[in-house]
Amino acid sequence: MSHISGDRRWLEQHGGTWRVTVAVPRSLHHKLGTRLKQSLGTDSLSQANRMKLRVVHELRLRIQRELQKSGALPRSDIADAIEIRESWRKADSERVLADIHREIARRGEEILGREIRVEHDEETGQTRPVYDPGRSARADSFVAIATGKETPFSEPHERFLKLSRVKPRTKMDDVRAIKYLTRWCLENHVPATLEAITKKTAVRFGDALATLTGNLDPVTQNKYLNRLSRFWRHMLKRDEVESNPWIDVKVELKEKVHGEAERAFTDEEVRLLLIGGAPDKLMDLIKIGALSGARLDAIVVMKVKDTMDGAFTFKPQKQEMGSRDIPIHPALRELVARRSEGKGPEDEFFPEWPAPKKAGSVREKSFKASNAFTIYRRKCGVDETVPGKRRALVNFHSFRRWFITQAERAGFAENLIAAIVGHKRKGMTFGRYSEGPAMKQARRCVAAVKLPITDGGPVKAERAVIPRRRKPVQPSTE
Repeated sequence: MSHISGDRRWLEQHGGTWRVTVAVPRSLHHKLGTRLKQSLGTDSLSQANRMKLRVVHELRLRIQRELQKSGALPRSDIADAIEIRESWRKADSERVLADIHREIARRGEEILGREIRVEHDEETGQTRPVYDPGRSARADSFVAIATGKETPFSEPHERFLKLSRVKPRTKMDDVRAIKYLTRWCLENHVPATLEAITKKTAVRFGDALATLTGNLDPVTQNKYLNRLSRFWRHMLKRDEVESNPWIDVKVELKEKVHGEAERAFTDEEVRLLLIGGAPDKLMDLIKIGALSGARLDAIVVMKVKDTMDGAFTFKPQKQEMGSRDIPIHPALRELVARRSEGKGPEDEFFPEWPAPKKAGSVREKSFKASNAFTIYRRKCGVDETVPGKRRALVNFHSFRRWFITQAERAGFAENLIAAIVGHKRKGMTFGRYSEGPAMKQARRCVAAVKLPITDGGPVKAERAVIPRRRKPVQPSTE
């Protein structure tokens, strides 16, 4: 009895008394929250244990009723229906088709369950059974999927994700987009199937997306709509849908008010960041960002081999087709030599900023570095925010904008600057080992960007030995 009185399953303390707490299935989080809770009105744990089972049962019944209302099939039933449909498609005789048809009918009746009452038709004098609406909807859905009349999003979308070659974070956007669409379908009594999404349905969903996402920025909403369009485009190529209803379905963007666009750092802001006392692991990122125009993640992921032979190799970012080489600024040579000393080509150039350790994390390696820079930037008094806008107008990307501005002011052509920072451009290729006109121009352009004078005087462009690639050892012929 003492063991029972000390049992805390389904119980938690709140305001000095005990209450019951029951987990809610993820599919109902939008409607019921993550947990259902009910106070027991007692501060005695033993008394709470005597009262809790009845309340747990009541809360679970409430959850079950909501699940039935949705008319949504459990994933296991969807999987079974899809398997039966594949058997239906591959059937090679009328006898096999008849067996499959009987199995579909049997499963449909099993899901439907017993009638909840019988209705009498006064005009015909006949009676008919009435079934639970939720179970009836699920049974209809099972039969439609199994016979190929309906295709739920889940199965083809999982196939689409497996074939997709986008970044993990983009795949998470795909998953969120389908979840928002599925949730909207359930709330609006629209089947969560490919066949049910027409142009009108897609437009209605687009109009509701702001509410579904908690009024996320329209740019983010459009990102989800774009991912849905990519999925439907994939299905259209496979001839599994007849059209892409998401074409031109967009959330209207807010007009940009003057002064609300993200911008470059000013020279004074760069100076404040240089003299703010950042630790080496952060200051080195700042200097490379300012004197190369590279994005933060491209810097953080570099290995020692990406800094040899007088050029940085930056991995492709955004819409870039491949990695790119740009000359190392003279003022960064000492930094490169220091960070490369005693390391092999495959060693991390920034081991202080490791990748997330959590299994399955979609965060980029630069996540912690970005947070650290934001904290440091604010400490230095370098900040500009706009009410209602999550990101500040200045961030690490402002170094990229500052570099471009400085190179333009130094008189270099837009096409050359675009090639250096990885923007779209025409016909400009450097090559790590090339000393042709393009590389020479790039070296002059990069070197023309000067860090602001700090209180201790100008930042010196120290010369240092440039680390070279290690030649592979040739096998002995003896």
